[in-house]
Amino acid sequence: MAPKAELAHLKSDEPFEQVREVLDADGAVIVEDCFGAEVIDQILSELAPYADAPGANQTHINPSIAAFFGEHTRHVSGLASKSPTFVAEVLLHPLMLDLAAAVLGPNCADFQVNVAHMLVVGPGAQAQFPHRDEDVWVHMPRPRPEMELSSVTALCDFTQEIGATRVVPGSHRWESDRRPEPHEFADAEMPAGSRVIYLGSTIHGAGANTTEDRHRPGFHLSYMLGWLRSEENNCLATPPDIARTLPRRAQELLGYDVHDAIEDGGGYLGALDLKIPADMLASGQL
Repeated sequence: MAPKAELAHLKSDEPFEQVREVLDADGAVIVEDCFGAEVIDQILSELAPYADAPGANQTHINPSIAAFFGEHTRHVSGLASKSPTFVAEVLLHPLMLDLAAAVLGPNCADFQVNVAHMLVVGPGAQAQFPHRDEDVWVHMPRPRPEMELSSVTALCDFTQEIGATRVVPGSHRWESDRRPEPHEFADAEMPAGSRVIYLGSTIHGAGANTTEDRHRPGFHLSYMLGWLRSEENNCLATPPDIARTLPRRAQELLGYDVHDAIEDGGGYLGALDLKIPADMLASGQL
């Protein structure tokens, strides 16, 4: 019997190049000690009114998406508009931004947020079907560059029983039609405050929560090439009245910048009245 796949565990203070090398080789890496208990508690407190709201497990665009997340998973979207601590500590975390620059930077003028959600996987939740996040852009022909860098942050200890994310190391180098065998899945078991970071081309999916009374809260945060259309409409999810209170870099990541490819022989994407929206926020025009 083939041995079960495993993911490498590194610490957040280890050299960046080591994290980058593992991510490149395996398509995924677990980085521990990214966030302390105080930060986690503060973010959970800020998001509790939304996670506990009636219908938080029914906020899906169509039946296919509803089936993907399942009836036992509660969903909070648009985190940048709901938790200032999420913005300061998670959205702008230096390690994730540096990795996004390394992975995505060669193929865009700048990267943007694709989606920032909290998923609370409840007892009875079934495992998601294995997928690649980049397949939301299914019309992009192959071969193609890496289009997305994703992460799941553990807001409690992630174990197999509670539904830890299942990742297939090395699948970012597979042909698109290859399907993983059971032993090729690795469970991203990790302590609270850790992140499993993976490429958009890496096969993965949330695990099943087989417990009777434990919930698995976690963040999904992903960045994409700046010239792609994001899964979440971030400028509406974080409207100008909220966006103008955020740091300039957060505004840019949420779509209030232009994708400036002039130096590469291209042009601007995302302008408003031929201006940069973030500048208009600063001047009061927006």
